[in-house]
Formats: sequence, C-alpha cells, structure tokens
Amino acid sequence: MSLQSTSSIGDATVLAQIKVISGKCIEERRRKERKTQEQLASDVGIGVRWLREIESGNPKSSIEDHLRCASGVGLPASYFLIPLMFMDHKMAFPRQLLLDDIAALEQHCIRCIGDYYVDSIASQLRPAIARPPSDDDR
Repeated sequence: MSLQSTSSIGDATVLAQIKVISGKCIEERRRKERKTQEQLASDVGIGVRWLREIESGNPKSSIEDHLRCASGVGLPASYFLIPLMFMDHKMAFPRQLLLDDIAALEQHCIRCIGDYYVDSIASQLRPAIARPPSDDDR
C-alpha cells in the first residue's frame, strides 16, 4: 500500500495527522535555518502559496512535497516515518521527539534494528547443543 492511497478512514486520519506534524516541523526548521518561505519554495520548485499549505498541514498536500520541503531544510525522512510508526500502532506520538535531536534518535533506531538482526542471525549460526541422553531416553 502506498502512503498516498488510503484504505480506510483510520488510515486517512493518520496520514492527515502526519501531514500536520510534518508541516509544523518543516516550518520550525525553515525558521531555525532563517529561510523565508520564498527561498524554500524556490529551492524545492513549488509556489509559496503551496508551501504555506504544506506548512499548515493541508491534507491535500502530497507526501512527495512534504519530503522535498523537508529535504530543503535538512530534515531527514525519519521525521516523517517515526510518527507514522507510532500512529500505525495506535500510539500517541510525542511531537517533542522531533524537536529534539532527530539525528540521535535516528541513529538509535538504526542501532536497534541492527542489534535485532545481528542477534537473529547469530542465533541461526550457533549450532544446537546436543544434550546428553537422559535415563528416560534409554
């Protein structure tokens, strides 16, 4: 299922919430970078009016436009994907997480995924230890 197509009202609601969070993050980072809306819109190839719609979380805005604007202000894709994971699991997303050091959060997530797979692969490579036969086996 693509992020653009939604199969139910719940999915549409989650996507709309993600767009609101995304728009606020883009606006906050743009201001922090001291870029005007005109500069960012020009950098990513959209109109200023559409950038205002994205920053306001317009549900008609596309995911691609959000990601292009995020890239234009130096936000990684994880700012979008982490809240989506929370909401997909019906968990409230604390927006403060995105306002903190997103790079550190991203690195932590990558390490957790790596650790999970290293442990999984290691357990597959370890030989099963044969236990000595017991009296019941004889």
